[in-house]
Order: sequence, then C-alpha cells, then structure tokens
Amino acid sequence: MAAKLAEPGLKGKANTPMDVALAEAEAARDRGEVPIGAVVAGPDGVLLAKAGNRTIELRDPTAHAELIAIREACASLASERLTGCDLYVTLEPCAMCAAAISFARVRRLYFGAADPKGGAVEHGPRLFGQPTCHHAPEVYGGLGETRAAALLKDFFAARR
Repeated sequence: MAAKLAEPGLKGKANTPMDVALAEAEAARDRGEVPIGAVVAGPDGVLLAKAGNRTIELRDPTAHAELIAIREACASLASERLTGCDLYVTLEPCAMCAAAISFARVRRLYFGAADPKGGAVEHGPRLFGQPTCHHAPEVYGGLGETRAAALLKDFFAARR
C-alpha cells in the first residue's frame, strides 16, 4: 500500500525518501543484514515501496534492498515498469540491481555512498553506459552519503 512521504514517524528526522531508505538500512543492520535500504517513489512523490537487505533472512542472494523495493513497487502499480518513478538507495547499486533498475525503466536513481569495489553505476562495469543497456535512468550520487557510508563502515568494523 502506498504511503505519502510526508507522514511522520522517523524519530524527528526529515521524512525525505533518502531518510526513509536510511531508516530501512538501519533496520537491516538491526536484523544482522548488510545495512542497505531502498525506496521507490512514484511520479507524484507517493512512496510505493521501501525495503532493506534481506539476503540472510530469506536465504536469497538476490534479496537486495533495491530488488525487493522494485518488486513491491511493481506489484503496487500492477506493472512490470516503474516509468516515472524514482529509486533512492543508500549504496551505489551492484550489477544485478543496476540491470533490474534498467529493466524496470526507473526514471531517476539517487544513491548515497559510492561503492568502488562492487558498484556498477559509477564504478566497475558502469552498466548504464554500456551499448547493451536499453534504458539508463538519470543518476545522482552522494545523497545522504556521509550517513550511508558511516552505517556501512560501522557495520563491517563491528564484524571484524
């Protein structure tokens, strides 16, 4: 069910789409998952889906926050396309997620922290710049980067 992004409930924080994605990343961390969160907002700004990583919980290597949010948003719209929709994610998407973003025809991708090792948007294969990529969203990196990077750094430091 769609929810307006203006609804309260993020403990006094501004309720922007990236704030919601960061809250999903924190929830993923609290479940023992890598802290990555994603939000899909419709053309009218209504939140269609939000998710955090669930690869461990679901025993599914494809249960990345982006894929779960894309699936839920498509189900909400009863469509295989997210034309006019925007995706907010706390980490630069990997190749699998970037391909799904392209196939879903997401209008804009906003991400927090860059991922030089596993990212596929501004790093690695730079999927959206490949001639085989049928749709490339507008891409805006660095949104909420400090908080997103700190979540990941703290999570992995605690595991070492």
